[in-house]
Amino acid sequence: MPARIAAIGVSHWHSLYDSAYLRHLAGMPDTKLVALQDTSATIAAQRAAELGDPAVYTDYRRMLTDVKPDFVIALGRHSSMAETALYLLDQGYPFLMEKPMGVDADEVRRVAERAAAKHAFVAVPLGQRYQPCVARARSLSAEARFGPLSHIYFRLNRPTSARYVAWDAPWMLDPRDAGGGCLRNLGPHGLDLFTFLTGEDAQVTGAQISARALDRAVEDYASVLLRSASGVLGTIEVGNTFPRAGTDGELKIAWRDAILTLKDDTIRLTSGTGDESTSGAPAEPLALTALRDALDHWRRGEPPPISVHDCLRAVRLIDQAYALARRPRG
Repeated sequence: MPARIAAIGVSHWHSLYDSAYLRHLAGMPDTKLVALQDTSATIAAQRAAELGDPAVYTDYRRMLTDVKPDFVIALGRHSSMAETALYLLDQGYPFLMEKPMGVDADEVRRVAERAAAKHAFVAVPLGQRYQPCVARARSLSAEARFGPLSHIYFRLNRPTSARYVAWDAPWMLDPRDAGGGCLRNLGPHGLDLFTFLTGEDAQVTGAQISARALDRAVEDYASVLLRSASGVLGTIEVGNTFPRAGTDGELKIAWRDAILTLKDDTIRLTSGTGDESTSGAPAEPLALTALRDALDHWRRGEPPPISVHDCLRAVRLIDQAYALARRPRG
């Protein structure tokens, strides 16, 4: 039987746009989207019309009581994510929740601690891990033929944050609901990749944020400097200043004797013997891969491939970066 899945907080843009989790879910033959919830009945009904007309609710507690789904996709405002996650944990539902899972590390820590105490399934779709370049980098590190890891660079610059308003999520421009701007929302991808590729905890050594380009209450560009426990350096840049639809992105992993880069869907390995280029385009949207992998782990009774504990590591680094960026300079 298809897994019966309900979704919470579907005014979040990733329900239909960008990552489009619910569109991907609706196309999976082994799942059935049985209900949607949002505090806006109008938006919930609009989403349902795009997704085969599942049942619509404005109260997710009532939805869960009525529908009793097998699995939950939890979206919603950043400011309500932790409360929703704690409720799902207390009710015993396995779920996948979009990052950042809260507006600060204290909120996410409470979710992580309760998930650990209950041995619960709480997945987070940090899809950049599924880049073919990341798999190549991990393989090369395991081989250890290019010497020690030196540094990692990650850039993810997306279009203007006005896209959130167009996608029914104007709250993303309110720091109280969003918990920040591009660093809070896009930062988890780069910070998670750094800890994933190094296999170590890290500390923020420098950070700066700017709202100069878009003049909003939340930042539109941020850069963060990191150092891993063993001394690997990292530079993470995220923003909402790309001038059209698309992404200005790059990933670089450098060892002593080689550099692996991903740019414009091309992987290039540069070493002392020359350059080697291969396609870096994923076989399918990264969000679809992340969603499918989480559901497959759940079905097999395995822990989530990317968990709330992974998200917490990234969110702690985000909090450190904000603290450094906002510190008065004397």
